[in-house]
Amino acid sequence: MKSLTEYTLPPLEWHRQARAWYLEMLEDQPVYFDETNKCWWVFRYDDVAHVLKDYETFSSARLMNGAQSESIITLDPPRHRQLRTLVTQAFSARAIAAMEPRITRIVNDLLAQVKPAGKMDVMEDLAYPLPVIVIAEMLGLPREDWPKLKAWSDLILGDFTQEQGNAELADEKWVPQEIMQEMYTYFFQALQARRIEPRDDLMTQLLQSEVDGQSLDDQELFSFCITLLVAGNVTTTNLIGNAILCFNNFPEAMEHLRAEPELMPRAIEEVLRYLPPIRKPGESDSVIIGRTVTTETMLGEKTLRKGETVMVGLASANFDRRQFPNPERFDITRDPNRHLSFGHGVHFCLGAPLSRLEARIALNAMLQQLSDLRVDSDATLEQVRSGVVFGVKNLPITFTPS
Repeated sequence: MKSLTEYTLPPLEWHRQARAWYLEMLEDQPVYFDETNKCWWVFRYDDVAHVLKDYETFSSARLMNGAQSESIITLDPPRHRQLRTLVTQAFSARAIAAMEPRITRIVNDLLAQVKPAGKMDVMEDLAYPLPVIVIAEMLGLPREDWPKLKAWSDLILGDFTQEQGNAELADEKWVPQEIMQEMYTYFFQALQARRIEPRDDLMTQLLQSEVDGQSLDDQELFSFCITLLVAGNVTTTNLIGNAILCFNNFPEAMEHLRAEPELMPRAIEEVLRYLPPIRKPGESDSVIIGRTVTTETMLGEKTLRKGETVMVGLASANFDRRQFPNPERFDITRDPNRHLSFGHGVHFCLGAPLSRLEARIALNAMLQQLSDLRVDSDATLEQVRSGVVFGVKNLPITFTPS
Protein backbone atom coordinates (compact mmCIF):
# COMPACT_ATOMS: atom_id res chain seq x y z
CA MET A 1 0.00 0.00 0.00
CA LYS A 2 1.40 3.38 -1.00
CA SER A 3 1.79 6.14 1.54
CA LEU A 4 1.13 9.75 0.61
CA THR A 5 1.93 11.47 3.86
CA GLU A 6 4.77 13.59 2.49
CA TYR A 7 3.45 17.03 3.36
CA THR A 8 6.50 18.58 1.72
CA LEU A 9 5.21 17.63 -1.74
CA PRO A 10 3.78 20.54 -3.74
CA PRO A 11 0.01 20.38 -3.17
CA LEU A 12 -0.97 19.72 -6.77
CA GLU A 13 1.76 17.09 -7.13
CA TRP A 14 0.46 15.38 -4.00
CA HIS A 15 -2.99 15.47 -5.53
CA ARG A 16 -1.75 14.07 -8.84
CA GLN A 17 -0.21 11.12 -7.02
CA ALA A 18 -3.34 10.71 -4.92
CA ARG A 19 -5.55 10.62 -8.03
CA ALA A 20 -3.40 7.93 -9.57
CA TRP A 21 -3.62 5.95 -6.33
CA TYR A 22 -7.41 6.35 -6.15
CA LEU A 23 -7.85 5.08 -9.70
CA GLU A 24 -5.58 2.12 -9.02
CA MET A 25 -7.41 1.10 -5.84
CA LEU A 26 -10.85 1.66 -7.38
CA GLU A 27 -10.10 -0.97 -10.01
CA ASP A 28 -7.78 -3.41 -8.24
CA GLN A 29 -8.66 -3.39 -4.52
CA PRO A 30 -11.95 -1.48 -3.96
CA VAL A 31 -12.36 -3.07 -0.51
CA TYR A 32 -8.96 -3.54 1.08
CA PHE A 33 -7.86 -4.78 4.51
CA ASP A 34 -4.85 -2.89 5.85
CA GLU A 35 -2.88 -5.34 7.96
CA THR A 36 -0.72 -2.60 9.46
CA ASN A 37 -3.56 -0.49 10.81
CA LYS A 38 -6.05 -3.38 11.15
CA CYS A 39 -8.86 -1.65 9.29
CA TRP A 40 -10.78 -1.87 6.03
CA TRP A 41 -10.47 0.83 3.38
CA VAL A 42 -13.40 1.30 0.98
CA PHE A 43 -12.89 3.18 -2.27
CA ARG A 44 -15.80 2.82 -4.71
CA TYR A 45 -18.60 5.36 -4.78
CA ASP A 46 -21.48 2.92 -4.20
CA ASP A 47 -19.67 1.14 -1.36
CA VAL A 48 -18.71 4.42 0.33
CA ALA A 49 -22.27 5.75 0.05
CA HIS A 50 -23.62 2.49 1.45
CA VAL A 51 -21.32 2.56 4.48
CA LEU A 52 -22.21 6.17 5.22
CA LYS A 53 -25.95 5.61 4.83
CA ASP A 54 -26.30 2.33 6.75
CA TYR A 55 -25.63 3.60 10.28
CA GLU A 56 -27.11 0.47 11.85
CA THR A 57 -24.42 -1.76 10.33
CA PHE A 58 -21.64 0.84 10.23
CA SER A 59 -21.70 2.84 13.44
CA SER A 60 -20.16 6.28 14.01
CA ALA A 61 -20.15 5.84 17.80
CA ARG A 62 -16.78 6.40 19.46
CA LEU A 63 -15.43 6.28 22.97
CA MET A 64 -13.36 9.30 24.00
CA ASN A 65 -11.09 8.74 26.99
CA GLY A 66 -13.15 5.67 27.84
CA ALA A 67 -16.50 7.49 27.79
CA GLN A 68 -19.17 7.82 25.13
CA SER A 69 -18.67 11.02 23.14
CA GLU A 70 -21.51 13.52 23.03
CA SER A 71 -20.41 15.07 19.74
CA ILE A 72 -22.95 14.70 16.94
CA ILE A 73 -20.04 13.54 14.78
CA THR A 74 -19.55 10.43 16.91
CA LEU A 75 -23.16 9.50 17.65
CA ASP A 76 -25.76 7.35 15.89
CA PRO A 77 -29.50 7.89 15.73
CA PRO A 78 -31.67 8.40 17.69
CA ARG A 79 -29.32 10.48 19.89
CA HIS A 80 -27.58 11.97 16.87
CA ARG A 81 -30.90 13.04 15.37
CA GLN A 82 -32.07 14.56 18.66
CA LEU A 83 -28.96 16.71 19.03
CA ARG A 84 -28.65 17.67 15.36
CA THR A 85 -32.25 18.86 15.34
CA LEU A 86 -31.34 21.47 17.96
CA VAL A 87 -29.34 23.50 15.42
CA THR A 88 -30.90 22.42 12.12
CA GLN A 89 -33.02 25.58 11.95
CA ALA A 90 -29.95 27.82 12.20
CA PHE A 91 -28.50 26.10 9.11
CA SER A 92 -31.72 25.89 7.11
CA ALA A 93 -31.77 27.18 3.52
CA ARG A 94 -33.81 30.21 4.58
CA ALA A 95 -31.53 31.08 7.50
CA ILE A 96 -28.39 30.73 5.40
CA ALA A 97 -29.82 32.79 2.52
CA ALA A 98 -30.60 35.60 4.96
CA MET A 99 -26.88 35.77 5.81
CA GLU A 100 -25.79 36.65 2.26
CA PRO A 101 -25.70 40.45 2.75
CA ARG A 102 -23.64 40.15 5.92
CA ILE A 103 -21.18 37.69 4.36
CA THR A 104 -20.87 39.93 1.31
CA ARG A 105 -19.94 42.87 3.52
CA ILE A 106 -17.30 40.82 5.35
CA VAL A 107 -15.78 39.66 2.05
CA ASN A 108 -15.71 43.18 0.60
CA ASP A 109 -14.17 44.56 3.80
CA LEU A 110 -11.41 41.94 3.72
CA LEU A 111 -10.68 42.53 0.03
CA ALA A 112 -10.66 46.30 0.49
CA GLN A 113 -7.74 45.95 2.88
CA VAL A 114 -5.53 44.24 0.29
CA LYS A 115 -6.68 45.54 -3.12
CA PRO A 116 -4.48 48.65 -3.20
CA ALA A 117 -1.36 46.50 -2.88
CA GLY A 118 -2.13 44.40 -5.95
CA LYS A 119 -1.22 41.26 -4.04
CA MET A 120 -2.52 39.18 -1.15
CA ASP A 121 -2.26 35.81 0.51
CA VAL A 122 -5.63 34.18 -0.15
CA MET A 123 -5.42 32.07 2.98
CA GLU A 124 -4.21 34.68 5.47
CA ASP A 125 -6.20 37.61 4.12
CA LEU A 126 -9.52 35.95 3.23
CA ALA A 127 -9.92 32.18 3.52
CA TYR A 128 -8.86 32.02 7.19
CA PRO A 129 -10.75 35.00 8.65
CA LEU A 130 -14.00 34.86 6.64
CA PRO A 131 -15.54 31.57 7.86
CA VAL A 132 -14.27 31.97 11.42
CA ILE A 133 -15.78 35.46 11.67
CA VAL A 134 -19.09 34.14 10.31
CA ILE A 135 -19.36 31.17 12.68
CA ALA A 136 -18.17 33.31 15.61
CA GLU A 137 -20.96 35.80 14.90
CA MET A 138 -23.49 32.95 14.65
CA LEU A 139 -22.36 31.63 18.03
CA GLY A 140 -22.37 35.15 19.44
CA LEU A 141 -18.61 35.42 20.02
CA PRO A 142 -16.58 38.60 19.47
CA ARG A 143 -15.34 39.02 15.91
CA GLU A 144 -11.92 40.08 17.16
CA ASP A 145 -11.45 36.66 18.76
CA TRP A 146 -11.26 34.98 15.38
CA PRO A 147 -7.47 34.35 15.40
CA LYS A 148 -7.72 32.50 18.73
CA LEU A 149 -10.76 30.52 17.58
CA LYS A 150 -8.99 29.61 14.34
CA ALA A 151 -5.87 28.45 16.19
CA TRP A 152 -7.97 26.20 18.44
CA SER A 153 -9.82 24.78 15.45
CA ASP A 154 -6.57 23.98 13.63
CA LEU A 155 -5.11 22.35 16.72
CA ILE A 156 -8.14 20.11 17.15
CA LEU A 157 -7.76 18.93 13.56
CA GLY A 158 -4.03 18.43 13.87
CA ASP A 159 -2.80 21.44 11.89
CA PHE A 160 0.80 21.48 12.97
CA THR A 161 1.92 24.11 10.49
CA GLN A 162 1.09 26.87 12.95
CA GLU A 163 3.77 28.16 15.27
CA GLN A 164 2.86 26.70 18.65
CA GLY A 165 6.07 27.44 20.53
CA ASN A 166 6.59 23.72 21.06
CA ALA A 167 8.86 21.81 18.70
CA GLU A 168 7.52 18.48 19.92
CA LEU A 169 3.87 19.37 19.32
CA ALA A 170 3.98 18.07 15.76
CA ASP A 171 4.44 14.56 17.15
CA GLU A 172 1.38 14.78 19.38
CA LYS A 173 -2.08 13.67 18.30
CA TRP A 174 -4.00 15.38 21.08
CA VAL A 175 -4.78 18.86 22.28
CA PRO A 176 -2.47 19.83 25.18
CA GLN A 177 -4.29 19.98 28.50
CA GLU A 178 -3.58 23.66 29.05
CA ILE A 179 -5.12 24.53 25.66
CA MET A 180 -8.15 22.35 26.37
CA GLN A 181 -8.61 24.09 29.70
CA GLU A 182 -8.34 27.47 27.99
CA MET A 183 -11.10 26.46 25.56
CA TYR A 184 -13.30 25.14 28.39
CA THR A 185 -12.93 28.39 30.31
CA TYR A 186 -13.62 30.56 27.28
CA PHE A 187 -16.82 28.78 26.27
CA PHE A 188 -18.14 28.24 29.78
CA GLN A 189 -17.77 31.96 30.51
CA ALA A 190 -19.61 32.77 27.29
CA LEU A 191 -22.38 30.31 28.15
CA GLN A 192 -22.67 31.67 31.69
CA ALA A 193 -23.07 35.21 30.32
CA ARG A 194 -26.02 33.98 28.25
CA ARG A 195 -27.62 32.31 31.23
CA ILE A 196 -27.67 35.72 32.86
CA GLU A 197 -28.59 37.65 29.72
CA PRO A 198 -29.91 35.60 26.76
CA ARG A 199 -29.06 36.81 23.27
CA ASP A 200 -30.12 36.12 19.71
CA ASP A 201 -27.36 33.63 18.91
CA LEU A 202 -26.64 29.92 18.63
CA MET A 203 -25.18 29.58 22.14
CA THR A 204 -28.38 30.95 23.69
CA GLN A 205 -30.40 28.63 21.46
CA LEU A 206 -28.43 25.64 22.72
CA LEU A 207 -28.85 26.73 26.34
CA GLN A 208 -32.61 26.98 25.93
CA SER A 209 -32.95 23.67 24.05
CA GLU A 210 -34.18 20.42 25.56
CA VAL A 211 -33.98 16.78 24.55
CA ASP A 212 -36.72 14.63 26.06
CA GLY A 213 -37.40 17.39 28.57
CA GLN A 214 -33.75 17.61 29.64
CA SER A 215 -31.44 20.56 29.04
CA LEU A 216 -27.95 19.91 27.72
CA ASP A 217 -25.30 19.65 30.41
CA ASP A 218 -22.07 21.68 30.36
CA GLN A 219 -20.04 18.96 28.64
CA GLU A 220 -22.66 18.56 25.91
CA LEU A 221 -22.79 22.32 25.41
CA PHE A 222 -19.01 22.58 25.19
CA SER A 223 -18.86 19.69 22.71
CA PHE A 224 -21.53 21.33 20.58
CA CYS A 225 -19.73 24.67 20.53
CA ILE A 226 -16.43 23.06 19.53
CA THR A 227 -18.11 20.97 16.82
CA LEU A 228 -19.85 24.02 15.35
CA LEU A 229 -16.66 26.07 15.49
CA VAL A 230 -14.56 23.47 13.67
CA ALA A 231 -17.23 22.41 11.18
CA GLY A 232 -18.12 26.04 10.54
CA ASN A 233 -14.73 27.12 9.25
CA VAL A 234 -12.23 24.49 8.21
CA THR A 235 -14.04 23.15 5.14
CA THR A 236 -14.77 26.63 3.79
CA THR A 237 -11.19 27.79 4.34
CA ASN A 238 -9.75 24.97 2.29
CA LEU A 239 -12.55 25.05 -0.27
CA ILE A 240 -11.70 28.67 -1.10
CA GLY A 241 -7.97 27.96 -1.28
CA ASN A 242 -8.42 24.80 -3.34
CA ALA A 243 -10.74 26.65 -5.73
CA ILE A 244 -8.09 29.29 -6.46
CA LEU A 245 -5.55 26.51 -7.02
CA CYS A 246 -7.91 24.89 -9.53
CA PHE A 247 -8.76 28.15 -11.30
CA ASN A 248 -5.06 29.03 -11.56
CA ASN A 249 -4.27 25.57 -12.92
CA PHE A 250 -7.17 25.74 -15.37
CA PRO A 251 -7.24 29.40 -16.49
CA GLU A 252 -9.93 28.72 -19.09
CA ALA A 253 -12.28 27.88 -16.22
CA MET A 254 -11.44 31.16 -14.49
CA GLU A 255 -12.19 33.17 -17.64
CA HIS A 256 -15.43 31.25 -18.14
CA LEU A 257 -16.48 32.21 -14.60
CA ARG A 258 -15.57 35.87 -15.09
CA ALA A 259 -17.87 35.91 -18.12
CA GLU A 260 -20.62 33.82 -16.49
CA PRO A 261 -20.48 34.22 -12.69
CA GLU A 262 -23.78 32.37 -12.43
CA LEU A 263 -21.77 29.19 -13.08
CA MET A 264 -19.94 29.56 -9.76
CA PRO A 265 -22.22 27.13 -7.84
CA ARG A 266 -21.40 24.36 -10.32
CA ALA A 267 -17.72 25.31 -10.26
CA ILE A 268 -17.70 25.00 -6.47
CA GLU A 269 -19.20 21.51 -6.71
CA GLU A 270 -16.48 20.54 -9.16
CA VAL A 271 -13.76 21.89 -6.87
CA LEU A 272 -15.28 19.85 -4.04
CA ARG A 273 -15.16 16.76 -6.25
CA TYR A 274 -11.82 17.30 -7.94
CA LEU A 275 -9.74 18.88 -5.16
CA PRO A 276 -11.74 18.18 -1.98
CA PRO A 277 -10.61 19.61 1.38
CA ILE A 278 -10.15 16.08 2.74
CA ARG A 279 -7.28 13.63 2.77
CA LYS A 280 -7.19 10.13 1.37
CA PRO A 281 -8.23 7.10 3.46
CA GLY A 282 -5.60 6.18 5.99
CA GLU A 283 -4.51 9.80 6.44
CA SER A 284 -7.94 10.89 7.67
CA ASP A 285 -9.05 10.83 11.28
CA SER A 286 -11.19 7.73 11.92
CA VAL A 287 -13.40 9.84 14.17
CA ILE A 288 -14.49 11.79 11.09
CA ILE A 289 -14.79 9.14 8.38
CA GLY A 290 -14.29 5.87 10.28
CA ARG A 291 -17.13 3.48 11.04
CA THR A 292 -17.34 0.40 13.27
CA VAL A 293 -18.99 -2.75 11.97
CA THR A 294 -21.84 -3.75 14.31
CA THR A 295 -22.71 -7.09 12.73
CA GLU A 296 -20.98 -9.36 10.22
CA THR A 297 -21.69 -8.19 6.70
CA MET A 298 -20.50 -8.43 3.10
CA LEU A 299 -19.03 -5.52 1.18
CA GLY A 300 -17.49 -5.85 -2.25
CA GLU A 301 -17.28 -9.65 -1.90
CA LYS A 302 -15.36 -9.24 1.35
CA THR A 303 -16.58 -10.37 4.76
CA LEU A 304 -16.42 -7.66 7.42
CA ARG A 305 -16.74 -8.84 11.00
CA LYS A 306 -18.31 -7.23 14.02
CA GLY A 307 -15.98 -4.75 15.73
CA GLU A 308 -13.78 -4.08 12.71
CA THR A 309 -13.11 -0.52 11.52
CA VAL A 310 -14.02 0.74 8.06
CA MET A 311 -12.37 3.84 6.58
CA VAL A 312 -14.40 5.38 3.77
CA GLY A 313 -12.66 7.00 0.82
CA LEU A 314 -14.67 10.17 0.29
CA ALA A 315 -12.07 11.57 -2.11
CA SER A 316 -11.53 8.32 -4.01
CA ALA A 317 -15.29 7.92 -4.52
CA ASN A 318 -15.22 11.26 -6.34
CA PHE A 319 -12.99 9.70 -9.03
CA ASP A 320 -15.05 6.56 -9.59
CA ARG A 321 -15.67 6.31 -13.35
CA ARG A 322 -18.91 4.45 -12.64
CA GLN A 323 -20.31 7.69 -11.23
CA PHE A 324 -18.28 10.45 -12.92
CA PRO A 325 -17.44 10.31 -16.67
CA ASN A 326 -13.87 11.46 -17.32
CA PRO A 327 -13.18 11.92 -13.60
CA GLU A 328 -9.70 13.38 -14.12
CA ARG A 329 -11.14 16.26 -16.13
CA PHE A 330 -11.84 19.47 -14.20
CA ASP A 331 -15.21 20.55 -15.61
CA ILE A 332 -17.05 23.48 -14.05
CA THR A 333 -20.17 22.62 -16.08
CA ARG A 334 -20.33 19.03 -14.82
CA ASP A 335 -23.94 18.08 -14.13
CA PRO A 336 -24.98 16.03 -12.26
CA ASN A 337 -22.17 16.14 -9.73
CA ARG A 338 -23.14 14.04 -6.73
CA HIS A 339 -19.73 14.06 -5.04
CA LEU A 340 -19.33 12.80 -1.48
CA SER A 341 -17.01 15.49 -0.13
CA PHE A 342 -19.66 16.66 2.35
CA GLY A 343 -20.45 13.09 3.35
CA HIS A 344 -23.71 11.21 2.92
CA GLY A 345 -26.57 9.96 5.03
CA VAL A 346 -27.36 11.13 8.56
CA HIS A 347 -23.90 12.70 8.98
CA PHE A 348 -24.07 14.81 5.82
CA CYS A 349 -22.26 18.04 6.68
CA LEU A 350 -24.62 20.33 8.57
CA GLY A 351 -22.70 23.41 7.44
CA ALA A 352 -22.61 22.52 3.72
CA PRO A 353 -25.08 25.26 2.67
CA LEU A 354 -23.14 27.88 4.64
CA SER A 355 -19.81 26.72 3.19
CA ARG A 356 -21.19 26.87 -0.34
CA LEU A 357 -22.59 30.36 0.21
CA GLU A 358 -19.37 31.75 1.70
CA ALA A 359 -17.28 30.21 -1.10
CA ARG A 360 -19.62 31.51 -3.82
CA ILE A 361 -19.56 35.07 -2.47
CA ALA A 362 -15.81 35.09 -1.84
CA LEU A 363 -14.80 33.55 -5.17
CA ASN A 364 -17.13 35.66 -7.29
CA ALA A 365 -15.91 38.79 -5.50
CA MET A 366 -12.28 37.87 -6.15
CA LEU A 367 -12.84 37.14 -9.85
CA GLN A 368 -14.87 40.31 -10.38
CA GLN A 369 -12.72 42.68 -8.31
CA LEU A 370 -9.22 41.31 -8.98
CA SER A 371 -8.25 41.30 -12.67
CA ASP A 372 -5.30 39.24 -13.95
CA LEU A 373 -5.44 37.10 -10.82
CA ARG A 374 -2.65 34.54 -10.72
CA VAL A 375 -0.81 32.52 -8.09
CA ASP A 376 2.71 33.83 -7.51
CA SER A 377 4.87 31.48 -9.58
CA ASP A 378 7.86 32.05 -7.30
CA ALA A 379 6.01 31.04 -4.14
CA THR A 380 6.57 27.71 -2.42
CA LEU A 381 3.16 26.48 -1.37
CA GLU A 382 2.98 24.48 1.86
CA GLN A 383 0.39 21.82 2.56
CA VAL A 384 -1.58 22.07 5.76
CA ARG A 385 -0.15 19.34 7.97
CA SER A 386 -3.42 17.81 9.08
CA GLY A 387 -4.53 14.22 9.23
CA VAL A 388 -8.06 15.29 8.31
CA VAL A 389 -8.09 18.12 5.76
CA PHE A 390 -6.22 18.85 2.55
CA GLY A 391 -5.33 22.40 1.63
CA VAL A 392 -2.54 24.93 1.57
CA LYS A 393 -1.16 27.00 4.39
CA ASN A 394 -0.19 29.90 2.12
CA LEU A 395 -1.47 31.03 -1.28
CA PRO A 396 0.09 34.32 -2.46
CA ILE A 397 -1.49 35.85 -5.56
CA THR A 398 -0.98 38.99 -7.62
CA PHE A 399 -3.69 40.94 -9.45
CA THR A 400 -4.79 44.25 -10.87
CA PRO A 401 -7.64 45.83 -8.88
CA SER A 402 -10.78 46.26 -10.99
